[in-house]
Amino acid sequence: MAAPLEVVVSSDASSQLWNVSVFDVHSGSSLLSYRGGNSSARTLCLLNGQYLLSAQLAKNFINVWEIHRKEQLQQKIVCPGVVTCISASADGVFLAAGVAEAVYLWEVSTGKLLSVVTRHYQDVTCVKFTDDGSHFVSGGKDSVVLVWSLSSVIQVDLSHAPEPRHILSRHSLPITDLHCGMMGAQARVATASLDQTVKLWEVSSGELLLSVLFDAEIMSVTLDPCEHFLFCGASDGNIFQVPLCNQGAAAAAAEKSLQCDADGKRTFKGHRKMVTCLSVSMDGTLLVSGSHDESVRVWDVQSKQCVRCFAHKGPVTNATIAVAPANMFLPDSRPSVPLPRFSRHQLESDGEQSGDVCVRLGLHAQEEEPAYLQKADRLSCLLNRVSEQLLVGDGGDYGKARVAELEEEVQTLKKVNKDLYDFSSQLLTKAT
Repeated sequence: MAAPLEVVVSSDASSQLWNVSVFDVHSGSSLLSYRGGNSSARTLCLLNGQYLLSAQLAKNFINVWEIHRKEQLQQKIVCPGVVTCISASADGVFLAAGVAEAVYLWEVSTGKLLSVVTRHYQDVTCVKFTDDGSHFVSGGKDSVVLVWSLSSVIQVDLSHAPEPRHILSRHSLPITDLHCGMMGAQARVATASLDQTVKLWEVSSGELLLSVLFDAEIMSVTLDPCEHFLFCGASDGNIFQVPLCNQGAAAAAAEKSLQCDADGKRTFKGHRKMVTCLSVSMDGTLLVSGSHDESVRVWDVQSKQCVRCFAHKGPVTNATIAVAPANMFLPDSRPSVPLPRFSRHQLESDGEQSGDVCVRLGLHAQEEEPAYLQKADRLSCLLNRVSEQLLVGDGGDYGKARVAELEEEVQTLKKVNKDLYDFSSQLLTKAT
């Protein structure tokens, strides 16, 4: 069968029927189900379109399925403690998980634990990557939101703990959920808290753009792709829609405070218990919500009407709209790279113990030989000099000698490029 463009991937705290289910967001038909265990909140994610991950409720491991093999669990990632949240970078290179007060960051291709950041004072409740993978944001029960630059977190020097790029500390109670918008380092981040507020921040500057006050605790938050609306799920089952582009919101943004509407014109009503998760379709017309009332609902954003309801056998912990990977419905497909065994501890000299080679940005700078980019700059300078000599008519033997030197330099650079490509290919395809 042809894969639908968008599907609803959901999970609940009960394991009576399945752990994770997949529905067609438009027709409502059940497409797939993944069995084995259950899933805790904010821990369901797709890894590079090839694996499905979710953390076991109140356990110290992550369930892993190959996206096309749903019969049983294929692998488990054992972690140092109970996993409270998971997020994978969009390119599938890095995986982040919250364990107690720390965020663990792994390199997926090797399974190596790159860093453990411990700047929260209480348990981490949510973590999300930006869409370009350059940053990730973590929130905790200490009411603090931290913005991390990925390049600083995976630094080579393990003697110095990485520092967050921004510390967002305007909430007064535990963080319940957060959502990263688009545009990478220029994105906006929405954070929800038990203090009955949702705040909108700018990643690049750490500036508070908007604060919205509600009359109930907010348990989930999301933005539509165009960031015209903010959707907030409350503990009483209501879902509030906050416009971000009209004049009222612009005036409120200057004052950093906005009171939600009291007449209910922008409220989705239907859930009977707290709304634990929210997600918006790519075109911004459909909203998916999961609740502790054991249901996942699909809403028409414009009319605020529930157009579809999926029943579950336990409190819904995760529900998101995702683009269906091409190999989700192909039984003969296999992941391009097998998932390695993930490390539980960060080792300073693991290369000497295991014999593996791990590539790091900026690691072991070679003093005796120029870097690849330096060679390219040198080649460009030489080309400019030769061009100038030929233009002024002083070519002759000098021009011929320089051309020969440049041709030799080009061959050397081609060989370096081929060696790097072969090394990377062997590293990625190496059996684990």
